[in-house]
Amino acid sequence: MMKTDEQRPVTGYDRRMYAIMNRREAASLHATAARRRAVVVTHIALTAAGIACWLYSVLGDERWATFGMLAVLLPWCVATGVINGATRGLLELRARVLDERQRAEKNRVAARAQHVMMLLLLAATVLVGGLGLAGVEIEGLIFPVLFSVFVVHWLMPLWLAGLTAADEPADDLDVDPEGDLAGDE
Repeated sequence: MMKTDEQRPVTGYDRRMYAIMNRREAASLHATAARRRAVVVTHIALTAAGIACWLYSVLGDERWATFGMLAVLLPWCVATGVINGATRGLLELRARVLDERQRAEKNRVAARAQHVMMLLLLAATVLVGGLGLAGVEIEGLIFPVLFSVFVVHWLMPLWLAGLTAADEPADDLDVDPEGDLAGDE
């Protein structure tokens, strides 16, 4: 009999990934909705630059594009980490580590991402088809468009999770500089 992921025991890998995804040192980078939106927009821009550089290096045989892609890589990884921190690893952690609310949120993000991707695929199809009907040579566009859509499909859940992540609840108890709870005299 096969077990679902939720029924399997939590492994050492799961515990390490949970600890990494729930570190709070960089929480100020994603503490507000505006900061999370800025990080997601930055991540989208870095992804677009990376796609363009990769396509130039492969299709255009431009050597400079490889260096551009390498320059984009580190900030892209940092932005990915900030988004994962904002969502507390919602998309990176296995279902067995997530609670019910997180599993429901993960499913909701996946469903939204699928809907948005369907609309983007429709737009790409209409665009490329319209260009073809207008007499534009589209053979050279097919691979770049398909590759770009593939990358967006891969990252859309991360972007939507980052955009829809809720603010962390504020602490109700005030702590004075000595570490004592306020009100304890």
